[in-house]
Formats: sequence, C-alpha cells, structure tokens
Amino acid sequence: MQRFKKQTSWLTVIGLSVILFVFIVPFVLLLFNSVKANKDITSSPLNLPKGFVFSNYTIALDKMNYFHAFANSVIITLFSVLFISLFAAMTAHYFVRHNTKFNQYTFLLMVASMIIPFQAIMIPLVKIYGSLNMLNNKWALIFMYIGFGCSLAIFIYHGFVKSIPKELEEAAMIDGCTPTQTFFRIVFPVLMPTTATITILNVLWIWNDFLLPSLVLVDPLQRTLPLSTFNFYGTYTVDYGPLMASLVLSIFPVVIIYLFAQKYIIQGVMQGSVK
Repeated sequence: MQRFKKQTSWLTVIGLSVILFVFIVPFVLLLFNSVKANKDITSSPLNLPKGFVFSNYTIALDKMNYFHAFANSVIITLFSVLFISLFAAMTAHYFVRHNTKFNQYTFLLMVASMIIPFQAIMIPLVKIYGSLNMLNNKWALIFMYIGFGCSLAIFIYHGFVKSIPKELEEAAMIDGCTPTQTFFRIVFPVLMPTTATITILNVLWIWNDFLLPSLVLVDPLQRTLPLSTFNFYGTYTVDYGPLMASLVLSIFPVVIIYLFAQKYIIQGVMQGSVK
C-alpha cells in the first residue's frame, strides 16, 4: 500500500511538471523573442537569441507611449475594481439580510447573467452608447466594467455574508451605529479575505482585457496597455521584436501583483464556498 502511494505521488509530480512546462513555455518564448531581431524571430522563433537586442524595449516604451498608457490602465483598473468591490458587497449584504422573493429572483437573474457571452451583446452595447456619445471615454468604460463585474462579485460575497452572525450587526445597532456605519465598521472588514480575492480576479481581468477597450476607446491618448501594442502592426508587416517587448512590459505589472497575492485567491474562494 505504501509503495502504491509512493508511485501515485511520483505520477502526480510528473503530471504537474508536464502541466507547468506547457504553461510556462509561451512566457519563456516571449521573453527570448523580446530580445531578438525581427529576422531571427521570423526565421527561428523557437531558438535561443543569437544576440540580445535590448533596444526593442526602448523602442516599445517610446512607440506605445508606455507611461501614458500605463496611467490609463491604472485609472481604469483601480476605479473599476474599487466600485465593483464596494457595490457588490453592499448588494450581497442587502440580499442576504432582506431575503424577500423579489431579492431572491433578482439574485438569480444576476447569477444567470454570467452565462451570457460578451460577444452576444457587444454590438448593441456599442450602438447604444455610441448614440449617446459616451464612447471614447475612460469613465464610460469603467461604468461598463462595473456592470459586467458585479454579478460574479455578488455571487462570491453572497455565500460569505451568510456566515456573518446577524447578532453581530444587532449589537452594533444597539450601541448606536446606523445601518451604514454597521456595514462599513462591522461587515465590510469581515469581508476582507473575499474582497482580496475579488480584487485580484478583477485586476487580472480588467488589466489584460482587450476586446471591450478596443470597442470603446478610439483616441490613441485614451488607450490602455493592451491596446497600445497595436502600434507595432503595420498594413503589411509586423515589428515583432518591439511587439514582444511591449507584451512583456504590459503583463509584467500584473504578474508581479499576482505572485504576491495569489494565496488570497484560493483562501477567499474556499472561505466563501464553504461558509
């Protein structure tokens, strides 16, 4: 029996190593190709660099207007995540504490909306907001992200709010707290593990999103980092070296955030699902 367990553990290690290799190879190739000349990338994209062309990064920083696009991405991601977390927590708390039929059906509708693919509504979305002259605006994009992101956040918060004893809130009310003070001083701090999970998931989604910003943000000065990589695509050619460098620069900030905060994703999801 012990021998069987040992063999099973070795098979698990081998399987996980293969999966790790499959996932990490594209990132390694991206790093190698970001310091190669265009002719080396097109002729042998899988080979190691013959020489390191670090000028690709300086070209990418200049051509994609990196720091301006970085500021746009930070503004859009920061405000979207902030409002999603706040509004979703308040809504989930209201649904749990006021468990009426109307709220139950509303919650079910919000959960059901998560299965609708974005591609099914993107054309009507652009047409409606375009007729209202609300496109090409970072704040319109933030408004859309709030709408698309709240359903999942409410679903995650909903399970966790149920675990908070109602007596805790009643005690705060007896001590003189208003409902608003009770939420922000008692309930919301308890929801911090779940808030951390929702924040990380939404940062990864919004920072890397390409399709929705490409439909809303037309002005080059409004573009986010993923959109700025389009500057390296010409009519007939692609500047592969700086393009690869721009992709590395685009994903680097969110990879750093994920590496430091990945434990909170599993922790928050497990707490919300179990409770």
